[in-house]
Amino acid sequence: MSVFYRLNQDKSKNTERTGKWYARAVTTSVVSTRQLAEIMQRNCTVKRSDILAVIEELVETMRDQLQDSKRVKIDGFGSFKIGVCSKGAATADDFSVSGNIKGMRVIFSPERTSDASGNRIKQFLQGVRVEELPQKKEKKSSPTPNPSQSPTPNPSPAGEGDQGGGNGDQPDMD
Repeated sequence: MSVFYRLNQDKSKNTERTGKWYARAVTTSVVSTRQLAEIMQRNCTVKRSDILAVIEELVETMRDQLQDSKRVKIDGFGSFKIGVCSKGAATADDFSVSGNIKGMRVIFSPERTSDASGNRIKQFLQGVRVEELPQKKEKKSSPTPNPSQSPTPNPSPAGEGDQGGGNGDQPDMD
């Protein structure tokens, strides 16, 4: 198994990145909760319906705990917390929720382990390989095209525009 990437050239104007090529992660499909439950059912003795019930309850319970200003840590997975986006105020007295809080976001931090030399490794990246997304080969056209057959363009893989969660300008090195 590998994480696929596609090369993209930075086309921004007048920056040190202009014209340079960067790898962008490409997702090839989406795996739903139901599909995860099906895979998990094959790997253990728990039924898919029970797995789905637990996942649904986990989501609801996590939402409640996060909204109660708690960090939720799932061992072997990582932790979640809510972060606040705000605009600065000149003084503490000038700060108001309605005027300065611009939004909120969920922050996920994957669980990390340390190897023998003390390097921190994110759980989901341990042992991962990276390779360029294979290009689809176009079918060769016959020397005398049949008018009843019109050529169809190759569809691009799902997630082609997925930038891997980064800022879109630089490779994600974290």
